[in-house]
Amino acid sequence: MINFKQTMAMIKICGYKNIFCCFLFSWLAAGNLGAQTDSGSFFTSFDGIKIHYQAAGNGQPVILIHGFTGNGESWKTTVLYTDLLRAGYKVITLDLRGNGLSDKPHTPEAYQHDAEAKDIMKLTSELHIKKYNALGYSRGSIILARLLVLDKKLDKAVIGGMGSDFTNPEWPRRIMFYHALMGDSVKELEPLVKSIKDRGLDQLALAYSQNGQPSTSKEELGKIKNPVLVLCGDKDSDNGSAKDLSLLLPNAVYKTVPGVHNTTHQSKEFSAEVISFFAKK
Repeated sequence: MINFKQTMAMIKICGYKNIFCCFLFSWLAAGNLGAQTDSGSFFTSFDGIKIHYQAAGNGQPVILIHGFTGNGESWKTTVLYTDLLRAGYKVITLDLRGNGLSDKPHTPEAYQHDAEAKDIMKLTSELHIKKYNALGYSRGSIILARLLVLDKKLDKAVIGGMGSDFTNPEWPRRIMFYHALMGDSVKELEPLVKSIKDRGLDQLALAYSQNGQPSTSKEELGKIKNPVLVLCGDKDSDNGSAKDLSLLLPNAVYKTVPGVHNTTHQSKEFSAEVISFFAKK
């Protein structure tokens, strides 16, 4: 069980460095702060939840996985989205459950047991995809790590904006976000909660997504054979050390580009590294 008092004590020991920055990625990436046009499709996932997705282009599929409070539309403001299409990829985005136009169940069980990774696996089956590459950023990288463990269809993966902290199933930051979203008093996250309310996002669904957010153990990561690029801004340590994370993956390459957590994924340098990595044989 999540213990709020113990978590806050751990946070105070570690300090509150960049707590709010973790949230700002999805705020900035959303562009117009939550507005979204339905120009895609829906599929019914393994447990009856409807998931919204969009696909553009032809060629080898690349799935882009958004961060906390984001949605599939978030990617369309990035250089990467355009560059992938120009390079001849089929670019697939989706709204993770609890976000965007996808269903937002209000039961904690709906976000547990790798539900979000299973949604993506179901999407690949719906689209008859036999092999794909994927990129996650921030919280999206946490879901991507689960796909690396679970899905044999996944080939190359880019873990963006993520360090090794998520390997801890009792990650204090995750637990603190959950409690703040459930209404507990967490002064450092009051701006986050206010923004979620102002944007009309589903606060309870987001709380449950934090509660059920998976971790991937160091032992599991050590068994992954896929080629992985761990790509991070040179001023981004919001989620622990990306270099340390890369050392846990047997076939990982670690690179940095200029930037902080909030905006690195939008840069031309970030896109160039991803395109180069996917193009390598």
